[in-house]
Amino acid sequence: MTQTLLLTDPLFLRHEPGPEHPERPARLESVLNLLEKEPIHGTERKAARPATEEELAATHTPRLREYLKGLRGRHDVIDPDTMTSPDSYDAAVLAAGASVQAVEEVMAGRARNAFVLARPPGHHATPDQAMGFCLFNNVAIAAEAARRQGAERVLILDWDVHHGNGTQAAFWTRRDVLYMSSHQYPYYPGTGAPHEVGEGLGAGYTVNCGLPEGATDADHGALYHDLFVPVAEAFRPDLVLVSAGFDAHREDPIGGMVLTERGFGAMCTAMRDLADRMCGGKLVLLLEGGYSLEGLSRSVHACVEVMAGEMKDNFPDGVSREAAAALQLSREALKKHWSVLGR
Repeated sequence: MTQTLLLTDPLFLRHEPGPEHPERPARLESVLNLLEKEPIHGTERKAARPATEEELAATHTPRLREYLKGLRGRHDVIDPDTMTSPDSYDAAVLAAGASVQAVEEVMAGRARNAFVLARPPGHHATPDQAMGFCLFNNVAIAAEAARRQGAERVLILDWDVHHGNGTQAAFWTRRDVLYMSSHQYPYYPGTGAPHEVGEGLGAGYTVNCGLPEGATDADHGALYHDLFVPVAEAFRPDLVLVSAGFDAHREDPIGGMVLTERGFGAMCTAMRDLADRMCGGKLVLLLEGGYSLEGLSRSVHACVEVMAGEMKDNFPDGVSREAAAALQLSREALKKHWSVLGR
C-alpha cells in the first residue's frame, strides 16, 4: 500500500485565467517544485485521469455541463473572477477525475491517503453555476464517488479562507455528507454564517464557523477542539475529504488570516488522527486556494509531511476573544443537532 498518493498532471498548468489572475499556473508549479526539491518519504506520484460524464452528472446539472463543454478551446469570461483559456475545460474535467481517482485508490486500500494537486479549484462551483475561479466542484464530485464506492457517511472539511458555498449547496438537505467549514467572515462569497446548518434531513449536517480577520493557529485549534472534532467523531465518517485551500496563510495577498504552515500541518494532523480513529486512515486532500507562492508551497509540503507520517503538528494554546465569540455562535446554532455540544 502506498502511504500518500500525489495525483497531478502537466495539463493543470495549461489552465490560464489571465496574466494578472491570482489563480495562476505558478501556484501549482511552486508546490511541485518544492516537493521535488525536498521529497518526502512514503509518497508516490501518479498521473490523473479525467472524469466521466456520469461522474460529473452526479453533482452538476446538464445545463452547466453543456455550458462548460461549449467553452472548450476558447478564451471566455464566466464572471469577473472566473475566466477560461483553450485548455481550461479539459483541465477541469481532469481535476474532477483526479478527485474521483484519489477516492477510488484510498477506498480500495491501494493508498492510505491521497492529495490531489490540481487546478482549477472547485469549492465555489454550485450544481448549476461555475464561479469564484471554479468550474466543477471537485470535492463534491469526490464525495459522490465515495458514496458509490460504499462509504455510508462522508465528511468534507473545508479550511479555505473563503466559504465553500458550492459544496454547501450540493449537500444542504442531506445527512450522508457532513460539510464543515472554517472561513473568514464576512468575506467572499458572503455565505457561511453560523445559522446556516442545512435543511430538512440535512439539518445539522452543515457546520459553519466564520472566523474574524486575523485568526491565528491557536484560534483554529480551539475551533477544532471544541467543534469540528467532536461533531466529526459523532458523525463517524467512512472517509474524510478536505477542501485544502491555503489562502488563510499569513503571507497570502487575498486572505486576512495569519495561519502558518505549521498551523496547516496541525489542521492536517487533526484530520489524519480523526481518519485513523474513525475509518482506517482514509483521508483525501484536494487543493483549493492559496495565492502566496511561498506560503502555499510550504503549507502543502507541511501537510504532505503529516500525511506521510513524517511529522505531527500540534496547535498552540490560547484563543482570541473574537474567535471564541465566533465559535460560541456556531456551537449554539448546532447544539440541538449534536448532543456532544451540550444542551
